Amino acid sequence: MDTRLLRTFTTVARTRSFTATAAELHLAQSTVTAQVQALEKELGTRLFDRLPRGVAVTEAGSRLLGEAEGVLDAESRLRAAAAADGPPAGRVVVGAGETLCSARLPGVIAALRRLHPGLEVDLSPSGTAEALDGLRAGRLDVALLLEDDVDAPDIDVEHLTDEPLVLVCAPQHPFVRRTQPVTWEELAGEAFFLHEQGCSYSDRLADRLLTVPGARTRLTRFGSIEAARSCVAAGLGLTLLPRATVEDALRAGRLDVVPGPPIPEVPVQLARHRRRWASPGVRAVTDELKRHLAGR
Repeated sequence: MDTRLLRTFTTVARTRSFTATAAELHLAQSTVTAQVQALEKELGTRLFDRLPRGVAVTEAGSRLLGEAEGVLDAESRLRAAAAADGPPAGRVVVGAGETLCSARLPGVIAALRRLHPGLEVDLSPSGTAEALDGLRAGRLDVALLLEDDVDAPDIDVEHLTDEPLVLVCAPQHPFVRRTQPVTWEELAGEAFFLHEQGCSYSDRLADRLLTVPGARTRLTRFGSIEAARSCVAAGLGLTLLPRATVEDALRAGRLDVVPGPPIPEVPVQLARHRRRWASPGVRAVTDELKRHLAGR
Protein backbone atom coordinates (compact mmCIF):
# COMPACT_ATOMS: atom_id res chain seq x y z
CA MET A 1 0.00 0.00 0.00
CA ASP A 2 1.22 3.48 -0.89
CA THR A 3 1.71 5.26 2.43
CA ARG A 4 1.20 8.60 0.68
CA LEU A 5 -2.47 7.67 0.41
CA LEU A 6 -2.59 6.99 4.15
CA ARG A 7 -0.93 10.32 4.93
CA THR A 8 -3.49 12.13 2.79
CA PHE A 9 -6.32 10.18 4.45
CA THR A 10 -5.18 11.01 8.00
CA THR A 11 -4.67 14.68 7.11
CA VAL A 12 -8.17 14.98 5.60
CA ALA A 13 -9.57 13.27 8.71
CA ARG A 14 -7.84 15.86 10.89
CA THR A 15 -8.58 19.00 8.84
CA ARG A 16 -12.05 17.91 7.65
CA SER A 17 -11.18 19.66 4.40
CA PHE A 18 -9.70 18.63 1.05
CA THR A 19 -8.61 22.24 0.48
CA ALA A 20 -6.76 22.51 3.80
CA THR A 21 -5.16 19.11 3.21
CA ALA A 22 -3.94 20.17 -0.21
CA ALA A 23 -2.36 23.31 1.28
CA GLU A 24 -0.73 21.42 4.16
CA LEU A 25 0.70 18.63 1.98
CA HIS A 26 1.58 20.96 -0.93
CA LEU A 27 -0.64 19.07 -3.35
CA ALA A 28 -3.26 20.08 -5.87
CA GLN A 29 -6.78 19.62 -4.52
CA SER A 30 -7.52 17.27 -7.42
CA THR A 31 -4.58 15.11 -6.28
CA VAL A 32 -6.00 14.90 -2.76
CA THR A 33 -9.37 13.86 -4.16
CA ALA A 34 -7.76 11.26 -6.42
CA GLN A 35 -5.66 9.81 -3.59
CA VAL A 36 -8.66 9.48 -1.27
CA GLN A 37 -10.68 7.83 -4.03
CA ALA A 38 -7.79 5.44 -4.77
CA LEU A 39 -7.57 4.45 -1.09
CA GLU A 40 -11.34 3.99 -0.85
CA LYS A 41 -11.24 1.76 -3.93
CA GLU A 42 -8.32 -0.27 -2.57
CA LEU A 43 -9.99 -0.77 0.83
CA GLY A 44 -13.45 -1.28 -0.62
CA THR A 45 -15.18 1.21 1.65
CA ARG A 46 -16.12 4.89 1.80
CA LEU A 47 -13.89 6.83 4.19
CA PHE A 48 -15.56 10.25 4.07
CA ASP A 49 -18.99 11.74 3.59
CA ARG A 50 -18.75 14.78 1.33
CA LEU A 51 -20.70 17.66 2.84
CA PRO A 52 -21.41 21.22 1.59
CA ARG A 53 -18.97 22.66 4.12
CA GLY A 54 -16.27 20.02 4.20
CA VAL A 55 -16.12 16.31 4.91
CA ALA A 56 -16.98 14.00 7.79
CA VAL A 57 -15.19 10.75 8.59
CA THR A 58 -17.45 7.72 8.13
CA GLU A 59 -17.75 4.97 10.71
CA ALA A 60 -15.43 2.82 8.60
CA GLY A 61 -12.98 5.73 8.28
CA SER A 62 -12.93 6.16 12.06
CA ARG A 63 -12.16 2.46 12.53
CA LEU A 64 -9.30 2.62 10.02
CA LEU A 65 -7.80 5.91 11.23
CA GLY A 66 -5.84 4.46 14.16
CA GLU A 67 -4.47 1.67 11.96
CA ALA A 68 -3.37 4.15 9.30
CA GLU A 69 -1.60 6.28 11.90
CA GLY A 70 0.16 3.13 13.17
CA VAL A 71 1.43 2.36 9.67
CA LEU A 72 2.72 5.93 9.27
CA ASP A 73 4.38 5.69 12.69
CA ALA A 74 6.10 2.47 11.60
CA GLU A 75 7.22 4.16 8.39
CA SER A 76 8.77 6.97 10.43
CA ARG A 77 10.66 4.41 12.53
CA LEU A 78 11.92 2.70 9.40
CA ARG A 79 13.20 5.95 7.89
CA ALA A 80 14.81 6.97 11.17
CA ALA A 81 16.57 3.59 11.44
CA ALA A 82 17.96 4.04 7.93
CA ALA A 83 19.24 7.51 8.79
CA ALA A 84 20.43 6.65 12.31
CA ASP A 85 23.93 7.95 11.67
CA GLY A 86 22.77 11.32 10.36
CA PRO A 87 21.55 14.46 12.16
CA PRO A 88 17.92 14.77 13.32
CA ALA A 89 15.68 15.61 10.39
CA GLY A 90 12.04 15.53 9.33
CA ARG A 91 8.93 17.28 10.66
CA VAL A 92 7.99 17.64 14.32
CA VAL A 93 4.68 19.24 15.35
CA VAL A 94 4.53 20.94 18.76
CA GLY A 95 1.18 21.88 20.28
CA ALA A 96 1.00 24.74 22.78
CA GLY A 97 -1.29 27.50 23.94
CA GLU A 98 -1.11 31.01 22.50
CA THR A 99 0.94 32.24 25.47
CA LEU A 100 3.78 29.81 24.92
CA CYS A 101 3.61 29.99 21.11
CA SER A 102 4.08 33.75 21.16
CA ALA A 103 6.26 34.36 24.20
CA ARG A 104 8.39 31.27 24.82
CA LEU A 105 8.75 29.11 21.72
CA PRO A 106 10.22 31.44 19.07
CA GLY A 107 13.62 31.20 20.80
CA VAL A 108 13.38 27.41 20.87
CA ILE A 109 12.56 27.26 17.15
CA ALA A 110 15.44 29.61 16.31
CA ALA A 111 17.88 27.47 18.31
CA LEU A 112 16.68 24.28 16.62
CA ARG A 113 17.14 25.80 13.16
CA ARG A 114 20.73 26.63 14.01
CA LEU A 115 21.47 23.24 15.57
CA HIS A 116 19.52 21.01 13.16
CA PRO A 117 18.93 22.67 9.77
CA GLY A 118 17.26 19.53 8.43
CA LEU A 119 14.60 19.58 11.15
CA GLU A 120 11.28 21.26 10.41
CA VAL A 121 9.37 22.31 13.54
CA ASP A 122 5.73 23.39 13.22
CA LEU A 123 3.76 25.07 16.00
CA SER A 124 0.09 24.19 16.42
CA PRO A 125 -1.80 26.55 18.79
CA SER A 126 -3.77 24.17 21.00
CA GLY A 127 -5.69 24.28 24.25
CA THR A 128 -5.30 21.42 26.71
CA ALA A 129 -8.16 19.23 25.40
CA GLU A 130 -7.15 19.81 21.79
CA ALA A 131 -3.49 19.05 22.57
CA LEU A 132 -4.32 15.78 24.32
CA ASP A 133 -6.53 14.73 21.40
CA GLY A 134 -3.73 15.67 19.00
CA LEU A 135 -1.19 13.55 20.88
CA ARG A 136 -3.55 10.57 20.87
CA ALA A 137 -4.33 10.93 17.17
CA GLY A 138 -0.71 11.47 16.16
CA ARG A 139 -1.35 15.01 14.89
CA LEU A 140 1.07 16.31 17.52
CA ASP A 141 4.43 14.86 18.50
CA VAL A 142 4.91 16.97 21.63
CA ALA A 143 2.67 19.35 23.57
CA LEU A 144 3.21 22.02 26.20
CA LEU A 145 0.35 22.42 28.65
CA LEU A 146 -0.36 25.21 31.11
CA GLU A 147 -1.99 22.95 33.67
CA ASP A 148 -1.68 22.08 37.35
CA ASP A 149 -2.65 18.44 36.83
CA VAL A 150 -3.17 16.34 33.72
CA ASP A 151 -5.43 13.35 34.30
CA ALA A 152 -4.57 11.24 31.24
CA PRO A 153 -3.10 7.76 31.87
CA ASP A 154 -1.95 7.41 28.24
CA ILE A 155 0.02 10.68 28.33
CA ASP A 156 3.46 11.10 29.91
CA VAL A 157 3.76 14.51 31.55
CA GLU A 158 6.91 16.22 32.84
CA HIS A 159 6.95 19.51 34.74
CA LEU A 160 9.36 21.99 33.13
CA THR A 161 8.83 25.34 34.82
CA ASP A 162 6.20 27.69 36.25
CA GLU A 163 4.73 30.65 34.41
CA PRO A 164 4.07 33.80 36.54
CA LEU A 165 0.59 35.28 36.20
CA VAL A 166 -0.40 38.89 36.73
CA LEU A 167 -3.69 40.79 37.13
CA VAL A 168 -3.61 43.89 34.93
CA CYS A 169 -5.78 46.93 34.23
CA ALA A 170 -5.51 50.22 32.38
CA PRO A 171 -3.17 52.82 34.00
CA GLN A 172 -6.13 55.12 34.75
CA HIS A 173 -8.07 52.47 36.70
CA PRO A 174 -8.74 53.46 40.35
CA PHE A 175 -7.12 50.24 41.58
CA VAL A 176 -3.70 51.47 40.41
CA ARG A 177 -3.66 54.25 43.03
CA ARG A 178 -4.61 51.96 45.90
CA THR A 179 -2.23 51.70 48.83
CA GLN A 180 -4.03 48.64 50.25
CA PRO A 181 -4.35 45.35 48.34
CA VAL A 182 -7.55 44.93 46.33
CA THR A 183 -9.76 42.20 47.83
CA TRP A 184 -11.57 39.37 46.09
CA GLU A 185 -14.86 41.06 47.01
CA GLU A 186 -13.79 44.18 45.12
CA LEU A 187 -12.52 42.19 42.15
CA ALA A 188 -15.83 40.32 41.97
CA GLY A 189 -17.58 43.59 41.11
CA GLU A 190 -15.41 44.24 38.05
CA ALA A 191 -15.58 43.30 34.36
CA PHE A 192 -13.00 40.75 33.27
CA PHE A 193 -11.77 39.87 29.79
CA LEU A 194 -10.37 36.36 29.96
CA HIS A 195 -8.91 33.76 27.65
CA GLU A 196 -11.34 31.20 26.25
CA GLN A 197 -12.86 28.41 28.33
CA GLY A 198 -10.46 25.51 28.77
CA CYS A 199 -7.60 27.87 29.68
CA SER A 200 -6.67 26.60 33.14
CA TYR A 201 -5.68 29.88 34.79
CA SER A 202 -8.66 31.80 33.32
CA ASP A 203 -11.10 29.10 34.41
CA ARG A 204 -9.59 29.05 37.90
CA LEU A 205 -9.93 32.84 38.25
CA ALA A 206 -13.52 32.79 36.95
CA ASP A 207 -14.45 30.10 39.47
CA ARG A 208 -12.84 32.06 42.30
CA LEU A 209 -14.64 35.29 41.38
CA LEU A 210 -18.02 33.62 41.02
CA THR A 211 -17.77 32.01 44.47
CA VAL A 212 -17.65 35.44 46.16
CA PRO A 213 -21.03 36.07 47.87
CA GLY A 214 -23.05 38.59 45.88
CA ALA A 215 -20.55 38.56 42.99
CA ARG A 216 -21.45 40.90 40.14
CA THR A 217 -18.57 39.85 37.91
CA ARG A 218 -18.99 40.36 34.18
CA LEU A 219 -16.95 37.80 32.28
CA THR A 220 -16.10 38.03 28.59
CA ARG A 221 -14.09 35.24 26.98
CA PHE A 222 -11.82 35.64 23.96
CA GLY A 223 -9.97 33.11 21.83
CA SER A 224 -7.16 35.65 21.50
CA ILE A 225 -4.94 37.02 24.25
CA GLU A 226 -4.41 40.14 22.15
CA ALA A 227 -8.16 40.87 22.13
CA ALA A 228 -8.36 40.61 25.94
CA ARG A 229 -5.25 42.74 26.33
CA SER A 230 -6.62 45.45 24.00
CA CYS A 231 -9.96 45.68 25.83
CA VAL A 232 -8.17 46.11 29.14
CA ALA A 233 -5.79 48.73 27.76
CA ALA A 234 -8.87 50.65 26.57
CA GLY A 235 -10.11 50.81 30.17
CA LEU A 236 -12.99 48.35 29.78
CA GLY A 237 -12.01 45.98 32.60
CA LEU A 238 -9.30 43.68 33.98
CA THR A 239 -7.60 40.50 32.87
CA LEU A 240 -5.31 37.79 34.16
CA LEU A 241 -2.47 36.81 31.84
CA PRO A 242 1.02 35.31 31.98
CA ARG A 243 3.44 38.10 32.74
CA ALA A 244 5.45 37.31 29.61
CA THR A 245 2.50 38.33 27.42
CA VAL A 246 2.09 41.80 29.02
CA GLU A 247 5.71 42.69 29.83
CA ASP A 248 6.06 45.09 26.88
CA ALA A 249 2.71 46.77 27.62
CA LEU A 250 3.68 47.24 31.28
CA ARG A 251 7.01 48.82 30.33
CA ALA A 252 5.31 51.09 27.79
CA GLY A 253 2.69 52.22 30.33
CA ARG A 254 -0.28 50.82 28.37
CA LEU A 255 -1.16 48.49 31.25
CA ASP A 256 -0.56 48.45 34.99
CA VAL A 257 -0.50 45.74 37.65
CA VAL A 258 -3.48 45.43 39.97
CA PRO A 259 -2.28 45.30 43.62
CA GLY A 260 -4.59 42.40 44.35
CA PRO A 261 -4.44 39.05 46.15
CA PRO A 262 -1.58 36.66 45.32
CA ILE A 263 -2.11 34.60 42.17
CA PRO A 264 -0.36 31.20 42.01
CA GLU A 265 1.94 30.54 39.07
CA VAL A 266 0.74 28.05 36.47
CA PRO A 267 2.93 25.00 35.72
CA VAL A 268 4.27 24.38 32.21
CA GLN A 269 4.05 20.64 31.49
CA LEU A 270 5.76 18.76 28.65
CA ALA A 271 3.45 16.04 27.32
CA ARG A 272 3.97 13.07 24.98
CA HIS A 273 1.89 10.02 24.18
CA ARG A 274 3.12 7.10 26.25
CA ARG A 275 2.98 4.49 23.49
CA ARG A 276 4.15 6.52 20.51
CA TRP A 277 7.71 6.21 19.33
CA ALA A 278 9.93 9.29 19.65
CA SER A 279 11.99 9.90 16.53
CA PRO A 280 15.45 11.50 16.73
CA GLY A 281 13.80 14.75 15.65
CA VAL A 282 11.24 14.56 18.45
CA ARG A 283 13.99 13.82 20.96
CA ALA A 284 16.00 16.81 19.70
CA VAL A 285 12.97 19.10 20.06
CA THR A 286 12.20 17.73 23.53
CA ASP A 287 15.79 18.27 24.67
CA GLU A 288 15.75 21.87 23.42
CA LEU A 289 12.42 22.59 25.12
CA LYS A 290 13.85 21.33 28.40
CA ARG A 291 17.02 23.36 27.96
CA HIS A 292 15.18 26.62 27.20
CA LEU A 293 12.23 26.31 29.55
CA ALA A 294 13.62 24.27 32.43
CA GLY A 295 17.24 25.33 32.20
CA ARG A 296 18.64 21.83 31.86
